[in-house]
This record gives sequence, structure tokens and C-alpha cells, in this order.
Amino acid sequence: MTALTHILSERIRLGGPITVADFMTEALSHPDYGYYTTREPFGTEGDFTTAPEISQMFGELIGLWAALMWQSLGAPRRLVLAEIGPGRGTLMADLLRAAGTMPPFLAALDVWLVETSPRLMARQRQTLAGREVRWCERFEDLPEGPLLLVANELFDALPIRQFEKLGGVWHERMVGLVDDAFAFVPGPETTPDLPAEVLAAADGSIAEICPLGRALAAAMGQRLGREPGMALIIDYGHPFSAVGDTLQAVKRHRFHPPLDQPGTADLTAHVDFEALASAAIPARAWGPVPQGQFLEALGIQTRAAMLAGDAGPKVAADIAGQMRRLIDPTEMGTLFKALVLAHPALPAPAGFVS
Repeated sequence: MTALTHILSERIRLGGPITVADFMTEALSHPDYGYYTTREPFGTEGDFTTAPEISQMFGELIGLWAALMWQSLGAPRRLVLAEIGPGRGTLMADLLRAAGTMPPFLAALDVWLVETSPRLMARQRQTLAGREVRWCERFEDLPEGPLLLVANELFDALPIRQFEKLGGVWHERMVGLVDDAFAFVPGPETTPDLPAEVLAAADGSIAEICPLGRALAAAMGQRLGREPGMALIIDYGHPFSAVGDTLQAVKRHRFHPPLDQPGTADLTAHVDFEALASAAIPARAWGPVPQGQFLEALGIQTRAAMLAGDAGPKVAADIAGQMRRLIDPTEMGTLFKALVLAHPALPAPAGFVS
């Protein structure tokens, strides 16, 4: 039995079942035994690989997108460029390298990373050594001014609440103990904050909400409603609110039982993009569009051909394979989506159609 398993088991024995959100919070963020506190999750040696780790093309194209959006904002002399949930700093490093091809844009940047993990912050400092970057722990701590924000695979890792419809009534889904093992059990009756068509689903349906995700989107929307700027959110999920149990765990690049050995595997859930867009009003939402469509609109094929250039057959094949993982519908191209939240007066962002 792991230490966190013991802690959570005792908590449930003493106080009764806990919410799925509480279980996820402890499993991911416990100060001593949480997944992100104790492990290096990224890359082939970790448990999962994100788009920036797959290919430099991803971050470079986000850099191109940011430069275009800076121009659409009127090329302000100072622009707050921020990434929230920056992982190892790979995306920002590739973005800034691409920004170097446009010196006026690079000179305007006030670069910030929003990070709560001291371990990841230290890794980001290594990745971005030589760059002028500052850190804060909350979105609300970012300085005022025109803003471009990037959040790649952030919202899927925020704790969710789950609800199950039983006998025509919605109940919060809880985590309890059955024969000393963690198990899902029905909790109190409640009515989740979801559209009527979702609430009308059949008995046995499971629905999810992400309170922290909605709160963050609301904070973004309030800022973008009063100041010029955009937030680019890339994640996997569904474009409209719907029923479905999407909670999953990944360990060493394989699926893992989500309640087994908390703190040793990554826990995620699909993002409800409709809920994020609704929470972000008065900001305007663009999309979501499939990640493959977004990257193709930014010219990923052209960039891949440039990188292949005079490279040998093996390198060229590797680059083609990386591009395929990012844009192919059977890989990340369709499940992953891009959503932009923007000041309502701004035109359609690059990669999106008005």
C-alpha cells in the first residue's frame, strides 16, 4: 500500500466517501505524495508525451500564431505573453525561438509562466536559460496590458466532479471503500450545472463538470472582456457538453485503473469546450476546431518540408511521422481541439473562420 493510498483510505474511513474531484486533487497535487509533486511525467521516459515534446513544429507554429495575433492587436510596444501549465518549458522555448525571426515582436514580449510546482519551475528555468522570463502562481497575478495566453493540455488535468443518474435522479459520484479497495459509490442527490439536454439523459448516464476549469475560463473571460488579448486553449475533449465517463489514468504510456495506487499515475478527463466558452463570457469564443485543421492552417506541411530539407531519409521520415501524430485524425488531429477566447472587438484569429 502506498502512503497516499493509506492517507486517503483513512480519510474515507473517518469521514465517508469523497468526491471524485477531491480524489483527483490529492492524487495529482498532494504536497508530499502527489503525482506532479514526485514525478517527471513528460516524454518517453515518463508517462505521457505532449505535442511540444513530439515535435518542435508545434511550438514554432504557436509562435507564428502569436506573432500574427500581436499584429492583429495593433503591434503594441509591450505584450504580456504567458503560458499556463508550461510543463518542462518546451513549448515556450520553441515559441520564442520562432519569435526570433520577427525581432519587433520578440522585443515587445513580457514573458510569464504560470506555474505552482517548484520542481517543474526549476526544470523550466533550465529549458529557458538565457531568456528573460518571469513566473507567477495564478492567472490573476499576470500584469495588466495586452495579453496572449497559451494553455496546452492544462484543462484536462484539472479535477472534475462526476454525477450518475439513478432512478431518474442525479447523484454525485463519490469514491469510497469496498472490501478495503477504492471504488465508485453513489453520493447525495444533486442537479449538476449542465444543459437541459444533458440532464435529460437516460438512467445510468454519467456526466462531468470541471469547477476549476470553469473558474479559470471565467477569469480569462473577465480580463479579455476589458483588455485586448486572446487565450489559445489546446486540449482533448468534446465540442459540446455531453454525458460520458471520461476519467482516465495513464502510467508509462499505458492506461491504468484510475483509482489504483493514487499518486503513481496521471489522471485526466476530457475537456468540455462548450462549458469553457460559456464560462468565459463576455470574451468571445472562436472554435473549437480540430488540432489538425488548426496546425494545417498555420502551415505545418510547409514547416515540415523546410525541416526535412537536405536531411537524410531517416530524419525526413521522423519529421513526417511527427507531423502525422499531430494532425492525423487517427492520432491527435481530431480528438485534440483548439479554442480561442478573445476580446469581442477583435477579428477572427489565425486558424479560425468568422
